[in-house]
Amino acid sequence: MELDDLLSGSQQELRRGTLVLACLLLLRTPGYGYALLDELRELGFVTDANTLYPLLRRLEARGVLASEWNTDESRPRKFYRTNRQGEQLAAELMIAWKQLDAAVRGLDRAAQGDAR
Repeated sequence: MELDDLLSGSQQELRRGTLVLACLLLLRTPGYGYALLDELRELGFVTDANTLYPLLRRLEARGVLASEWNTDESRPRKFYRTNRQGEQLAAELMIAWKQLDAAVRGLDRAAQGDAR
């Protein structure tokens, strides 16, 4: 396997692992799928609709997102927002993310012989 393929696959796995947290944080402000896709891409979370829409449905089914249809426009859109349980989950995931980030930074420093 070439390094580029390995890198691409590894980056995809890292993003997939953080997509739940990214969605919970961004959907503190209600949004719909397509706009969320654009916002995620702008922030460096490259994903596609085939990944995002099933994730949104799963998060809603698990009770961490609420949704409602907006039929005011010519094309109805389903808007999602993080609910109270989703806020709690986001807070716990942020703690876990910060701990993981600190651990990885520590590993990097240790590997470079500069453990602080």
